[in-house]
Amino acid sequence: MTAYWCASAWLPDGVATGVLVDVADGVITSVTQSDPGDATVLPGIVFPGFANAHSHAFHRGLRGRTHGDGGTFWTWRDRMYDLADRLDPDSYYLLARAAYAEMALSGITCVGEFHYLHHAPGGARYDDQNAMGHAVIQAARDAGIRITLLDTCYLAGGIGKSVSQQQQRFSDGDVLSWAARVADLSPSPDSRIGAAIHSVRAVPLDALPVVAGFGGPVHVHLSEQPAENEACLAAYGRTPTQVLADAGALGPRLTAVHATHLTADDIHLLGTSGTGACFCPTTEADLADGIGPARALADAGSPLSLGSDQHAVVDMLLEARALEHGERLRTGHRGRFTPADLVTAMTAHTSIGWPEAGRIAVGAPADLVAVRLDSVRTAGSLPEQAVLAATASDVDTVVVGGRVVVRSGEHVLGDVGELLMEAIG
Repeated sequence: MTAYWCASAWLPDGVATGVLVDVADGVITSVTQSDPGDATVLPGIVFPGFANAHSHAFHRGLRGRTHGDGGTFWTWRDRMYDLADRLDPDSYYLLARAAYAEMALSGITCVGEFHYLHHAPGGARYDDQNAMGHAVIQAARDAGIRITLLDTCYLAGGIGKSVSQQQQRFSDGDVLSWAARVADLSPSPDSRIGAAIHSVRAVPLDALPVVAGFGGPVHVHLSEQPAENEACLAAYGRTPTQVLADAGALGPRLTAVHATHLTADDIHLLGTSGTGACFCPTTEADLADGIGPARALADAGSPLSLGSDQHAVVDMLLEARALEHGERLRTGHRGRFTPADLVTAMTAHTSIGWPEAGRIAVGAPADLVAVRLDSVRTAGSLPEQAVLAATASDVDTVVVGGRVVVRSGEHVLGDVGELLMEAIG
């Protein structure tokens, strides 16, 4: 039995003070208001663990390296392909471990890894056809966080186009080969397996129902760029959302990532079906994707989650804040999302297959993130509004499944900056 005492804690019914959290076997066994006694004291306000619902771990190697000539999403993608060509299971493990350790430092306790880097350059198979997936699962384990591997089906280089030379390592050739490879992946206490449709550009119509029928969480890049919508309308006479609806893909198990350029009918289809929407505001800003209709989707019935995507920034507090700021910029009004709404999105684990997580309550995993309220950023902030003032730099202690992974801003692996430098170098 371990106990943590929180000066302030974000509980399901609001912020409470003097909260004692008892933990056994990594699970919260009681939540009471009492004196600290012999418990480990957590400073500031303690949130449930943050969920990063959309990650491409290897993109971390691109941070600060794609801005020299401006460019577009599509020129950025060329740089991403060049990076992908340099990775093998060993180097990917090192990069992903460092990237996940950075996430832990920022309070992320669980990540949804949208994984499409499957094979060797040129499409050659490793002896273990899931070597790259196993590498990122082990990387998350060693960095101290949980992972959902969203194994991605990627079969085309565009609607009606074959994959390019650089895309061949993403592709299994056909959807049944993809399904057979994914069937060899197994969950563990700290990892779960999901699926992903890379996009309607990369998965042909007849393959969509196979991937959508996976028995777990399914994610899809949706309408991230206007060019995607234009190509889909030209080929199918329907928007990407309508294509997914006709394939029977929409529903509570599906999460639409980005969902930036949607029609009113698209929003209605996603909301009424209970399809989730994962926004990645810092990436969407970095790539000039646009500002998606977050409030409209939430009002229509889509649960919202957040991701750091290409990791131009790894800070779920900033992602949450940017969700509200995007709405303010779009509408000219403040308070489009309450602080409670933002914390709900920041701790939303259901979309990545951990519905029991994301709350400080009996029976939930003991995932706790202590955010200081005495830094130059947070001094004077009300605890219930800290989400609109704090950054990842204010994360002091991170507990994952009852185990302290970050203490006083230091990761158990040591200097994460040095790990990143070594992996990227």
